[in-house]
Amino acid sequence: MSLEFKYYKIDDIGEVVSGGTPSTSKDEYWYGDIGWITPKDLSTYEDIYISRGERNISEQGLENSSAKLVPKNTVLMTSRAPIGYIAIANNELSTNQGFKSLICDERICHYKYFYYWLKLNIKYIINNANGSTFNEISGGTFKNLEISLPSITEQKAISSLLWTFDEKISVLKKINNNLTKLSSIIFINLMEKSNEFLKLNKCCKFIKGKKPKETSDYPQPNFLDYLTIDVLSNQSQMYAHDEKGILANEYDILMVMDGASSGKLFYGKSGLVGSTLAKLNVEEKYLEIVYQFLKQSEKFISDNTTGSAIPHTDKGLVLNLKCPISEELLNYSDTFKSIRSSIITNNNEILKLQKLRDTLLPKLMSGEIDVSKINCDLE
Repeated sequence: MSLEFKYYKIDDIGEVVSGGTPSTSKDEYWYGDIGWITPKDLSTYEDIYISRGERNISEQGLENSSAKLVPKNTVLMTSRAPIGYIAIANNELSTNQGFKSLICDERICHYKYFYYWLKLNIKYIINNANGSTFNEISGGTFKNLEISLPSITEQKAISSLLWTFDEKISVLKKINNNLTKLSSIIFINLMEKSNEFLKLNKCCKFIKGKKPKETSDYPQPNFLDYLTIDVLSNQSQMYAHDEKGILANEYDILMVMDGASSGKLFYGKSGLVGSTLAKLNVEEKYLEIVYQFLKQSEKFISDNTTGSAIPHTDKGLVLNLKCPISEELLNYSDTFKSIRSSIITNNNEILKLQKLRDTLLPKLMSGEIDVSKINCDLE
């Protein structure tokens, strides 16, 4: 049995709320207990629920601005610069004016269903935006957008199925965060005791990536991911491997060499190293120690880039850093490698779950998959 849909305007299924910014010249409007979210807070945010942003506002700030307090489970969506960052309020909070948020009428629309509806229909929303300086979806336009909804019971069933994927993804991300913190704590404690050091130029060298040649052929088995800064958000392209390509495996250390993210490290990706990245060839004995050391030095490297218009990682600066190499640190190499291996495994599982969720999302919300027989007590 297929779903039966009813058509509404967004204004019919809840209250659309914009935000505001208190005067930044009045300290008494800031540093309070009220969470205040901006688009910047969501730009690198990976969780679904959010409790607070980089800054809080005070009761006075709330009262003397157009910022509004929205309740828990309000669905937050950035409406400009850019459109389409989405999260759910984990508690009462406020936003700046760069949001159009919805407090759902739970008799008509379940908040988690609306969250997934936004995920699926963000292009539809962007296509209705306008603006001369930057695209923005106005409150009036957003309120008048059409949305089709199945029954509230079916909305909860669909949301419940999709939520199982996101809950598992969230758990795996938290495990990875804790594993990363654990390896950092171990390394820092051992580094502080070390009195032996090695300049990185003695055990490490940069191999700059290259852009492969375009090809019209597509022999799938010979194609590899082309790793660029976009690989951090899993949006890499694929190219054929040629003899000049620089290959990386999951355990290789990659560093961003050009652009705003210069100095940033990552690993866990196999493919062709892009022209804005470099692979760090490290003597095997020191690989895990060098990675941990560079991770601790990441901010220092990023803060000391070269170039005025476009930042570039300073290879000389990196290679002149002195890495601790005590025997005790080296004895932990297998532990560090085991932690990295677990993180890679979890990341691969996250990618599989995200792909399956995104495949099921349109099928569930269109009624192609029948959820009418699923019992659900989703809150």
